[in-house]
Amino acid sequence: NRCVEENSMNYLLDLLLIPMQVIIVIYTVYYFILAVVGMWRSRVHKNYTPKNSFAIVVCAHNEEAVVGELVKNLRGLDYPDDLYDIFVVADNCTDKTAEVASAAGANVHVRENKQEIGKGYAMGWMFDRVEQMDRKYDAFLIFDADNLVHPQFMLEMNDHLEKGESVIQGYLNSKNPTDSWVAGTFSIAFWMVNHMWHLAKYRLGLSTALGGTGMCIRTSIIREYGWDCNSLTEDMEFSMKLLTHGIRTCWGHDAIVYDEKVTTMMASCRQRLRWAQGQFDCAGRYIPKLFAIGIKTGNIMILDGIFQVSQPYFLLLTTVYLVLSYINAYTPIYTNILYQIMPMSVWTIIGVGQYLFPLIVLLKIKVPPKIWFYYLLYPLFVYSWIPVNILGWFRRHNKVWSHTVHTRAVGLDDVKLTRMGNMNKNEK
Repeated sequence: NRCVEENSMNYLLDLLLIPMQVIIVIYTVYYFILAVVGMWRSRVHKNYTPKNSFAIVVCAHNEEAVVGELVKNLRGLDYPDDLYDIFVVADNCTDKTAEVASAAGANVHVRENKQEIGKGYAMGWMFDRVEQMDRKYDAFLIFDADNLVHPQFMLEMNDHLEKGESVIQGYLNSKNPTDSWVAGTFSIAFWMVNHMWHLAKYRLGLSTALGGTGMCIRTSIIREYGWDCNSLTEDMEFSMKLLTHGIRTCWGHDAIVYDEKVTTMMASCRQRLRWAQGQFDCAGRYIPKLFAIGIKTGNIMILDGIFQVSQPYFLLLTTVYLVLSYINAYTPIYTNILYQIMPMSVWTIIGVGQYLFPLIVLLKIKVPPKIWFYYLLYPLFVYSWIPVNILGWFRRHNKVWSHTVHTRAVGLDDVKLTRMGNMNKNEK
């Protein structure tokens, strides 16, 4: 009887874990292909003749310490002054954000709404206001108050718009990668994603996703499809919403924005928990839609969006499988088919690539020496995603916004443009 019970249990586990192993192989091969494609890029002709007009939108909640530097930075970009305006939303502020932004030269709009709290609501509110203005703009540019922007950012986005692209995500760089090991490993993670995900998908003609800041969206897109994206990850939500309509999110590899990375592990976990909650929420709502539309239309780009939005679920799945695989190594409880699907030699190549590709990226972008020390701690950052992701799943229906506090003002002159800003120009 005991033998029969064990066989029955093994059979049930195989029903669960064999499909799980197939999914792991599919995702692993997919990520490896993307990483290979993201290791280089082709030369492209660029049109730097300013033609498009921009409404720059900055949503700021109690950001008096940093918003002034951003507005000064934006006013000095390499683009005609008459082709863009800067709008700062002082969103439910209790400090001097509005006064500081106005003094720096921004057009400030004060929003007071204690029921609809969060960046998504503030963005939609400002989009509606801009739409009602007499002046009409070709595109919105969205930044966070703690950002700094490369002088040629608008010229780069103008070039993408002239190529016919409608939704573009800029290169998310870091303005403080050496502040702490947390900021350093966080920066490494963003650099990896920039190259091994965004650039790769763009080169393959697939759709990537918006990243919350450094975004360019044609005003006609907002006008036609509306906004209404108020989740904790409004950027991912809007990307998936557009993808269901067959609209691709493109990648501006040379449109660089410098984002402030948090410097402590607790702040990092709080921020990533918000992302995990929002991504699980988006995944639950959009995976069925993307699958149905993708199958019906035969659109590979739409089906590929499932890989994008399902990443937190894949991490959850691999966490469960990792635990069970350790148990299986000592007491066999299921059938391991990983090496039957792919030979050991292929797994070895993928394993080597997993360590080699990040090193290539860091060499290409010429990171400061201190980053190489932080790279040794990078696995710790990666594995810290596991408890954050698990908690995010349990709290996926919690939509209370968590604000990241910024207290350190950094000017563009303080960012090493020659080393970290023009890095993308050298890799063509």
